[in-house]
Amino acid sequence: MRNALDSLYRLAGLAGAVMLFLILIMVVAQMIARWIEVPVTGLTEIAGYCMAATSFFGLGYAFSKESHIRVNLIVGSKGSTSRLAEIVSTSVGTIIAAALAYYAVKTTVLSHRFHEISQGQDAILTWIPQVAMSVGTLVLVIALMDRLLGLFGDRDVEGS
Repeated sequence: MRNALDSLYRLAGLAGAVMLFLILIMVVAQMIARWIEVPVTGLTEIAGYCMAATSFFGLGYAFSKESHIRVNLIVGSKGSTSRLAEIVSTSVGTIIAAALAYYAVKTTVLSHRFHEISQGQDAILTWIPQVAMSVGTLVLVIALMDRLLGLFGDRDVEGS
């Protein structure tokens, strides 16, 4: 199970990296298009969607690598206070992330059902970029639950 979860986190991180690379490609394409005076529309909108995807795909991966900003004043100390603070903060984070994931998935499903399109020039179906938000928040919820179960279990959560 540990290998499957770590693979999921790495896959989400890789997806975020791919989206970041696509932003680079689109920026370079826009620069070249301007230099050769060829109009290219819609890349700014798509790059914005890729930026959001980069952020959401990276959430679970960053959490699994303990790269999120944390207040270590209490959590970083030793003893039962630290463990309790970690349990409480991870529980609250899990609840908040689960609510975000629920509404992200609900919004994506509704956008798909109603064939909602963006207001940009290219009229992109909005559920397509919203999938990244839904998947990213779901991976974050899984990472938080993994961490929480590790806090209650016997395994060392520092290395997970």
